[in-house]
Order: sequence, then C-alpha cells, then structure tokens
Amino acid sequence: MNRLAAWMIVSFLVLSLASAQEKKEQKPPQGAMDDMMKKMMELASPSEGHKKLNDLVGVWDAETKMWMGGDGTGQPAISKGSAEYSWVLGGRYLREDFKGDMMGMPMTGFGFTGYDNYAKKYTGMWMDNMGTALSTMEGTFDRSGKVLTLYGKMDEWMTGELSKNVKYVTRIINKDKHVFEIHDLSIGEPNTKIVEITYTRTK
Repeated sequence: MNRLAAWMIVSFLVLSLASAQEKKEQKPPQGAMDDMMKKMMELASPSEGHKKLNDLVGVWDAETKMWMGGDGTGQPAISKGSAEYSWVLGGRYLREDFKGDMMGMPMTGFGFTGYDNYAKKYTGMWMDNMGTALSTMEGTFDRSGKVLTLYGKMDEWMTGELSKNVKYVTRIINKDKHVFEIHDLSIGEPNTKIVEITYTRTK
C-alpha cells in the first residue's frame, strides 16, 4: 500500500469517528426523547376527531339522485344501492363499501375518511369501477359537528376540463340518516349540486 492510499484511509477513519462523536453529542436527553415518543403516540392514535365519524358506522340503504344537466335543477335520475361503513386500522380510518348502479350500469366503489391529528383536518379518498381516477379531498366539520365539508379536484372527460373544484358535503341528520352531496363548483352558485345520496340505516 502506497503512502497516499494509507493517508486517505486514515483520514476517512478520523472523519467518520468525528462525525459519529458529533451525532452522539447532539443526541437529545432521555427526557426529551420520552416527550417525543409520547407526542408521536398521541398523533398516531384515534382522537376526538375520529369519534365524530362514529354515527356513520353501520349498514345502509342508499338512494342516489343525479342531475344529468349538471346544475342541480330539473328531474334527477334516481337509483338504489347499499353501503357499509366500518373502522379499519385500529379506528384510524372509516371505510365505505358501496354497491349500486349508475345510468343503468352496476357500480361498486369504496373510500376512506380519516382525521389528521397533526394537520387538524379530515382527509378522504374514493375509487370505483366507473373510472380510473382516484379522488382525494380534505376539509373540516362545522361547529355543530354534524356537517362535514371536504374539497377536492375532478377531471371531466366529457368536457375536457381538468382539476375542476369539487365540494363534498356529508350532513348527519341523526344516527339513522345522513345525506351526502357532490357539488361542481365550476357551475356557480346556487345550483352546484350534481349528486345527492340519502343513507338510511338498516343495521
């Protein structure tokens, strides 16, 4: 081994040991580590925000109204379906499994709604067999804790529009009934509602 190679190896070992020593010295004290672990566990656990979704757990009949004109006016197309909501991942996410039909074709889909303890907001996603797009959304409950409003984006292949602003509203009427709405905000108020699903508890 020549002198240059030996010098490079020794230099690397010295720098590595110095870096390791510096990281060791920067390690938080045990009390701070305990506080960090406690905070992490709090953020990772189901909270009061999750409990606000409990009224949705169960099995439901679903009646869907869809306004084909896309402006919430006129006579809607009406179809029947069913849904089941259940907690998954230890009560961290509420899963909906939906079966029904759309424009005479069988429709199945599922989605998840959760509460982000750190960001203090509700998040959701949805997918179904009527398309290949994954819908995502986020928002909050109102002060009553009975109206959850989420916002997201939607691509409209029929018109060629991309990233349209969409509002999703869940109104908890009581423990045996809730109503879900989809609003196309590009239409303009007041007739933005394009879909309304009324859920009636069966179990």
